[in-house]
Amino acid sequence: MSAPLTDEGTTRFVETPSWKLKYNEAGEGHPVILLHGSGAGATGWSNFAPNIAALAQDFRVLALDAPGWGQSDAATSDTYDHPAAVLEFMDALGIEKAALVGNSMGGMTAITFAARYPDRISHLITMGPGSFFSVPTMFGPGDGPSEGLKILQEGYRNPTPAVMKRLVGIMTFSPEHATDELAKQRADNASARPDHLANFLESFAKRGPVPTAATPQEITSITTKALLIHGRDDRVVHFEHSLRLVSMIADSRLVLLNRCGHWAQLEHAHEFNRLVRSFITDN
Repeated sequence: MSAPLTDEGTTRFVETPSWKLKYNEAGEGHPVILLHGSGAGATGWSNFAPNIAALAQDFRVLALDAPGWGQSDAATSDTYDHPAAVLEFMDALGIEKAALVGNSMGGMTAITFAARYPDRISHLITMGPGSFFSVPTMFGPGDGPSEGLKILQEGYRNPTPAVMKRLVGIMTFSPEHATDELAKQRADNASARPDHLANFLESFAKRGPVPTAATPQEITSITTKALLIHGRDDRVVHFEHSLRLVSMIADSRLVLLNRCGHWAQLEHAHEFNRLVRSFITDN
């Protein structure tokens, strides 16, 4: 039996024209790029640890730390362009086409990538993305940010284990997934890079973490096969966003999970891995 995968054991770095990027890699086969969300302390590993080993049995899995997160280069508010960063990442590794799997901000990145670089994406898979930032439901019923976005911002201002414990509690439906270990991991990741924290807060105040997100017109132009997964109990991004997206993307299907918050890939890891594997293999 092979040893379990670890963050350190799968860590790689690559230089692109704009960034030095950290990523985790495992497996062989069709490339599957995992894109994390925007929370403080988020990394490819912290967002997808239960998924990397399972998916690596069938695919070449690459979990990227976006510019401005984890061990990748810092990114100021005027340089955030995550779809372009993914394209540079693929070019640097010689990947012509890949499946993109994105959670939250990563989902919005994957959607925008599919709209702008359709020849470079084979499958589009999202979990809990916003459809586009101008809609009221991204910020609650007209009374400011959602509960999850409020604690997400607090995590950047005060990245203590106690705050991160609250964050993972709101991100998930069941307390069993809001572990002290995950909260400490997120707190340690965030505290290690105060430059990331400051840059995010500046960017969020100006334009949000995905300032180059696809417009509604771009979203309706997407021809890539898409699988949208959303938790019905998501307190960060309401599932209405994925209902909107499935009506806009021509070749798409939606899986709505009860008893599931913002992190479907962690809370329902076995089902998530099965859905992703079959979607890519069967299409």
